[in-house]
Amino acid sequence: MMIAEVSEKLDISQDTLRYYERIGLLPRVNRNQSGIRDYSEEDCRWIEFIKCMRSAGLPIDVLIEYVRLFQQGDETMEARKEILIEQRKQLLKRMEDMQETLERLEYKIASYEEKVVKAEQTLKKPEEV
Repeated sequence: MMIAEVSEKLDISQDTLRYYERIGLLPRVNRNQSGIRDYSEEDCRWIEFIKCMRSAGLPIDVLIEYVRLFQQGDETMEARKEILIEQRKQLLKRMEDMQETLERLEYKIASYEEKVVKAEQTLKKPEEV
């Protein structure tokens, strides 16, 4: 699959795909006889994994380390698992923080809505009440 197809299919820019490959985040993509990148299904699964992990907030350097370990083979499974466990812990903390922020926002919105209702009632003419 050519880079344009992958870009469209996975909703990721071609520049980002090239960047990920250049920094070692995406394992080296095979090229056809003309030197054009030819993405396999395996490459697409890696891209989906990277997108998922990035959207969860994993830093690029952590993902690069994960890919490097993966490329070293099965003897690095425990190290890869530890990376994912640590990142899960950090994600859960961010989710807790976001939940607290959401609750605070909900409280403030409700407070403003209550004040708006009171202000509208105060502004009504006596014959309207």
